[in-house]
Amino acid sequence: MSLTFHWFLPTNGDSRHVVGGGHGTPATASGRDRPPTVAYLSQIARAAEDLGFVGALTPTGAWCEDAWLTTAMVSRHTERLKFLVAFRPGFVSPTLAAQMASTFQRHSGGRLLLNVVTGGESHEQRAYGDFLDKDDRYRRTGEFLQIVRDLWKGGTVGLKGEHLRVEDAKLVRVPDPVPEVYFGGSSPLAGEVAARYSDVYLTWGEPPAQVAEKIAWVRGLAAREGRTLRFGIRLHVITRDTSEQAWAEAHRLLDGFDPETVRTVQAGLARSESEGQRRMLTLHGGSRDGLEIHPNLWAGIGLVRGGAGTALVGSHEEVAERIKEYAALGIEEFVLSGYPHLEEAYWFGEGVLPRLAGQGLWTHPAGERASSVQVPFAG
Repeated sequence: MSLTFHWFLPTNGDSRHVVGGGHGTPATASGRDRPPTVAYLSQIARAAEDLGFVGALTPTGAWCEDAWLTTAMVSRHTERLKFLVAFRPGFVSPTLAAQMASTFQRHSGGRLLLNVVTGGESHEQRAYGDFLDKDDRYRRTGEFLQIVRDLWKGGTVGLKGEHLRVEDAKLVRVPDPVPEVYFGGSSPLAGEVAARYSDVYLTWGEPPAQVAEKIAWVRGLAAREGRTLRFGIRLHVITRDTSEQAWAEAHRLLDGFDPETVRTVQAGLARSESEGQRRMLTLHGGSRDGLEIHPNLWAGIGLVRGGAGTALVGSHEEVAERIKEYAALGIEEFVLSGYPHLEEAYWFGEGVLPRLAGQGLWTHPAGERASSVQVPFAG
């Protein structure tokens, strides 16, 4: 078995501090430290590609740059790296989305993956002209994916749904290969949509026992649909040569959290309708104390950032062990990030991935790693 690793493109800006925001809250000022220019994002993408990451996730929302346009530009500066483009079905028609995906596949050489985000914040959705409530957004997502998947099969599609209607929809050219659909969500309706339409179910980085429960839940739903899914997890990482160095870095980041910013972000996230976000908030309770919620699993990021709020923290050996622990539960894909994203990609790529390769758990997707890798910093 070879595990799959993806990195992250910080289209909300990057920093040596945590760039907060997301889930209806604006990006924090640290996002201006390294603006998300195409040049800088391409530098991260090339590093990730060289180190052996398969793809890179780009977020969606008012707090960051548009994922479709940004990845289309960055793709011209890479050769193999895939782009896990996050998008919200309520903001674009299903026929147009199917066409956009097909175009992206042709121009990128088949390097598109789709992260479907239903949207858990009604106040943010309304800013984009979407006034459905959360449950109806999930029902619309199901109709959306049904149309898109049928279009990708090459047929003429008609659907008169509760929220979407198309007549005689057809693509001139279908995508080759068909993009895989990544989907996450912790509510009952989210599980149903994932089971019917996704290829990979993504969960945020909860402790292993909770992740195991989620996997069993979604696996059971998929089995009832006659389908089998893969499972992935979204985490931050802080990995160093020693455990002491890694935790020193985590504490440095924590020391940089302005108390007023923490209060503001937590108040904003408390409005979230997302069940997954609620579960993230319970891991830290808004407190700086007791943030190591499982060995090497740190909930500090969630104090200032919406969405994925936990990080694997430890020596390269310890982080590799935690990855193996999640893999034993059925997690096959890891979507990772770290601050700053360029340097942290090298820490993980040169520290953890070789250890996993030595145990037969990972293989560089391009075969033998190029000998021209240069570490961009000392230490």
